Amino acid sequence: MAKDKQKRQRLKKKLLHKYRLVILNEDTFEERISFKLTRLNVFVLVAFSAILLIVLTTFLIAFTSLREYIPGYSSTALKQKAINLNEKIDSLQQVVRRDSVYLHSIRNVLTGEIKSENINKDSLYKSFEIDPEDVNLAPSKQDSLLREEVAQEDKYNLFETATAKVNFKLFPPVKGDITQKYNSKEKHFAVDVVVPKDTPVKATADGMVIFSEWTAATGYVIIIEHPNNLISVYKHNASLTKQQGDLVTAGEVIARVGNTGELTTGPHLHFELWSEGYSIDPESFIDFTL
Repeated sequence: MAKDKQKRQRLKKKLLHKYRLVILNEDTFEERISFKLTRLNVFVLVAFSAILLIVLTTFLIAFTSLREYIPGYSSTALKQKAINLNEKIDSLQQVVRRDSVYLHSIRNVLTGEIKSENINKDSLYKSFEIDPEDVNLAPSKQDSLLREEVAQEDKYNLFETATAKVNFKLFPPVKGDITQKYNSKEKHFAVDVVVPKDTPVKATADGMVIFSEWTAATGYVIIIEHPNNLISVYKHNASLTKQQGDLVTAGEVIARVGNTGELTTGPHLHFELWSEGYSIDPESFIDFTL
């Protein structure tokens, strides 16, 4: 015990023994600065300086842009750009897949692989798998009651007036006698207009050609996409004057009436209208009479 006590006293004496640090002028040996120090003071000062240096370095790395110059740390701006590019790529991939299925659906309808198909862009993948033969187009009892209720409410509404959903008129592609009218129950989603062969077929509205090719079932077919999600289809043409990607205006000649394809019995125009993926009766918007 006495030895341990002596050791502690010697250690304490060493730590608290005072020294003087003197800075002299080398030429004149004049004392400039002097400090009284102990070993304990020096140890505490060095430890405090090391801790302060570590704290300052951590602060600079964590809260300033200097960390970008340290190997292993990436730029914040570069990370943000990478995230934005990744989001754009993901969005573009979704658009490409959606449009690919959408165009594939149109091709199936035109080539006769399926008789009809709901090609609503809002439910592409689901509608792409639907078999048109299994679709019941007859309105349900609940749907009929709801339509009647809404009609009765609108009939006596003094504060609202009916407005058209489209702000443009549809131009008749041809004028002649209609031999087969629109009939959704028989899955005939078009009107067949009989006109002389090589009669000019005109665009029903401004738009862009999204399909212009030959099909075995319906001959030369051209499809135009118009504003307000409206699509017009022209089948059994003798020839086409527009190609895919061309812009057309209402009344512009896009084809010639013919009798091409397997599903035809004479020169006529098979004309369809689709709005937001649903077929509509062209006679509700266009007068085909001469």
